[in-house]
Amino acid sequence: MDDAVDSRSRTERPLWRDVPRGRRRLPDPVRGSAVRAGLIASVTLVVAMVALMAVVAGTWFAGPAVLTAIVATVVTTWAMVDVLVTRQTWAQRAGVVSSPSSAVRESRRQRRRAAREAERADLHGAGHGRLIPRA
Repeated sequence: MDDAVDSRSRTERPLWRDVPRGRRRLPDPVRGSAVRAGLIASVTLVVAMVALMAVVAGTWFAGPAVLTAIVATVVTTWAMVDVLVTRQTWAQRAGVVSSPSSAVRESRRQRRRAAREAERADLHGAGHGRLIPRA
């Protein structure tokens, strides 16, 4: 009897619900560079912790560990900049056009003006003789 109740409750309510995300997925090159930068940053944090512990313990390994941590920090910074550059390059190659909003507004005004003139020409050309007000 308990099995029937248990299986019924499982079928009525799913374990989780898929909620669509508002943002699209990153392009492959950008995601690849972001993953690479994340891995490099995590390795840098581990190296920095090892260097800190070696310095605190006062071992001979402290010197090479600190130098490695400094080099890893530079490489991590380079990887983060690579993400930004890859993202910008992808945006430019994918044809993202950015135009000032004032230029867009002006082109909209021109289109509206042309549409109104075409509408007036249609009304006059249809033999009405006068403009009919919109309802």
